[in-house]
Amino acid sequence: MEYRQLGNSGLRVPVLSFGTATFGGSNEFFKAWGSTQVDEATRMVNLCLDAGVNLFDTANVYSAGAAEEILGKAIAGLRDKVLVSTKATFPLGEGINDYGSSRIHLVKSCEDSLKRLGTDHIDIYHMHGFDGNTPMDETLKALDHLVQSGKIRYIACSNFSGWHLMKSLSISERHGWAKYIAHQVYYSLLDRDFEWELMPLGIEEQIGAMVWSPLASGKLSGKYRRDQPYPTDARVAQGGSPVASISTDDARLYDIVDVLDQLVEETGKTAAQISLNWVLQRPTVANVIIGARNEEQLKQNLGAVGWNLTTDQVKRLDKVSEIRPAYPYWHQRQFPMLNNSPKLYGKS
Repeated sequence: MEYRQLGNSGLRVPVLSFGTATFGGSNEFFKAWGSTQVDEATRMVNLCLDAGVNLFDTANVYSAGAAEEILGKAIAGLRDKVLVSTKATFPLGEGINDYGSSRIHLVKSCEDSLKRLGTDHIDIYHMHGFDGNTPMDETLKALDHLVQSGKIRYIACSNFSGWHLMKSLSISERHGWAKYIAHQVYYSLLDRDFEWELMPLGIEEQIGAMVWSPLASGKLSGKYRRDQPYPTDARVAQGGSPVASISTDDARLYDIVDVLDQLVEETGKTAAQISLNWVLQRPTVANVIIGARNEEQLKQNLGAVGWNLTTDQVKRLDKVSEIRPAYPYWHQRQFPMLNNSPKLYGKS
């Protein structure tokens, strides 16, 4: 297993981590992801550790806390061998303060997650989304307090825009508080918006990217074929996909799948493994979060590492998946002598 430095920190993480949104299945949305219980979760954790994957990603909202509880039981007795990443911000309860990034909510959310996970610290604590109602200073000071108290080792964010992240970094630096070292982002061959603003920011500020849904909710897994109906047993069909409404251009999807099929023949790898490997070769990407409904799917995804697509193969995938960026990024690309666009190509 390859390990990479996570942003501007001393923490080294495996290039693959295991996402636990499939644990629990306690409501209709997450049931479409999976309903893994403790016994199978324990076997999956051991499979990951055998492969060198020691980072496990969860969130307090996954199955209303059940995913954290199951992960906590699955890693019992292994805490010194694993890294745990969890998140807060999204609604978890009916109370007026049961959501957001306020001090009152974050302190309670952190303590509740620690109890569910059965641990005394969280290695990476993410703001799951940006809270526009709470002053950034309040959020960041609360997070720094949690770091200073030993309950959190590192802080990170997820689903922030570029200005959300940049302003947060500036506030932390001004006060000498803990800074976000990473952001969890949606990024795949099918949706490359991450490259427009957040990737250049990551290069400039040394923020590591932890990629969620690198297979675009399974659309890049090889199950979706031209002139065939969507598979009925997939998350997209069952309403459990957070990205299904974004990528509606099926013609473009199938053009990408055609190139993936060519590379399957050339490499002997699966479409999913190729899609994951492409993401791992992108700038700033430190870690890709893989999920699995069962042990066999997990084994398949673990096969995405230990090899690399050739430069030519990467370029073919780049070309077929390219999209025109939003303004002002398409305008800036017309003047490469004025920006740092050359840094965006090649390995991180």
